[in-house]
Amino acid sequence: MATKSATPWGPATLVEELTVPQRAGDKRFASVVQLLEGAKGEKLVRFAYSTDGAARRGPVTLRARDVEKLVSGLAGCPQLAETLGFGTKEGADAAG
Repeated sequence: MATKSATPWGPATLVEELTVPQRAGDKRFASVVQLLEGAKGEKLVRFAYSTDGAARRGPVTLRARDVEKLVSGLAGCPQLAETLGFGTKEGADAAG
């Protein structure tokens, strides 16, 4: 069964999710990028961070090497990559 999420635009279904593990000293957490689809088919992208497996709201901060992990991980999330512009020639040029 598809995961549902509440958004300011109404309910949405989780299509793809990419988790980027991160560490700061002894702290371990992850940034999460989700591709959601709204009731009318619109695509939504949600950025969050998680601690102990629970998603948290708030600012998401990525170091340059974490952005590299995110871009690399998009290979396994083709719809999310395309939505973020990495599935197009322009996006591929920007990623390379």
